[in-house]
Amino acid sequence: MTRFIVRDPERTRRQIGLALYVICTVAGGALLQSIFLLPLLAEHNGMRHLENMGVGATLAFPAVLVYMTVPRLLDRYDPEPWWALVMVFVWGALAACGFSATINTYIGHVIGQREAAMFSAPVVEEFWKGLAVFWMFYFWRREFDGLVDGVIYAIFVALGFAAIENVIYYAQAGAESGDKLTGTFILRGVITPWAHPLFTSMTGLGFGMAREGIRPWVRSLAPLGGYLLAVVLHMIWNSAALFSSSSDVPLMMVLLPLWFLAVAAFGALMFALVLRRGRIIRAYLRDEVLLGTLTGEELQLAGSAFGQFHARWGVYGRVRAELVQTAARLALSKWHAVRASEGNRSTLSFEFIHPLRQHIQALRAQLPASHPRPSPRPPPVAAPRSVRPPPR
Repeated sequence: MTRFIVRDPERTRRQIGLALYVICTVAGGALLQSIFLLPLLAEHNGMRHLENMGVGATLAFPAVLVYMTVPRLLDRYDPEPWWALVMVFVWGALAACGFSATINTYIGHVIGQREAAMFSAPVVEEFWKGLAVFWMFYFWRREFDGLVDGVIYAIFVALGFAAIENVIYYAQAGAESGDKLTGTFILRGVITPWAHPLFTSMTGLGFGMAREGIRPWVRSLAPLGGYLLAVVLHMIWNSAALFSSSSDVPLMMVLLPLWFLAVAAFGALMFALVLRRGRIIRAYLRDEVLLGTLTGEELQLAGSAFGQFHARWGVYGRVRAELVQTAARLALSKWHAVRASEGNRSTLSFEFIHPLRQHIQALRAQLPASHPRPSPRPPPVAAPRSVRPPPR
């Protein structure tokens, strides 16, 4: 993200969050090994099991790299930092998988594997996946702007979870037969690769509403509502799959068309949310052109879905792309400041507005004199509403 100096009152919070992240991911990885890897290696044909795991990884991980391109193409106006996406992906692969597998295995021994898959797995898995979204929302709030960010983080943590889960399922299917492996790959890797991302995105939408919300009850209840919706969708899916496999009723054949319809509707919702973000950025940067912070061309680039891509062309492409991204961050910071003011609460976003403007000027100083310069105009007598501090 942008590089500038500003007072950082959240430094301690982020350090605590990072420590918790490391502890949970390491513990989750250890639990995964103790449940799935070490017992297999201890068997007399342990190398054969290890080969099956290798085949599963070969099928699962290249596919997940392809799936990642979809949210990255959608998140064009102010893309999430790569390190944040990697961290939530790793959380899903290690922490969420490790703790979920341990808890589900224990509950399965108590109430039965079938009942655990229908009732325990949705509650436990969506909780541990949702923790990654909460982690970004609470510990790295400056990288969490609203609905789009919540969904993007949810998709990446779910892709990490699904990748490890697919490795396990593919390995188990490959141990039975080649036909079983092929069928499992087609079902999980081709037909329903967006199952976990769709479920966890409901939690992401809930935290996104909490980030954008003005009313206190929305900020408090939206994450819980999103999580419960994720659990319900997950429970319906697992129950349909189990009933279809254990009876003559082709419930999954009935559910699949509805599933594709739900995925299409969710894709349309995401597209609408991304366009909404573009409108917000353009609206909150218009006065920056009048103030001389930006040029009209930079406003158009910052408000364009592929503005940063176009800005990267040329000798000074890196500087221009960072300038466009900083402008987008400025717009979103102003937007959060206004919404906080409307909700009568304080926000750290207000403190980033001036440093972001300074950073834009510093970036422009690195460009040649031939680069278009903004024409400063006298600012209005009253400060624009978007840059007023929220009432205390």
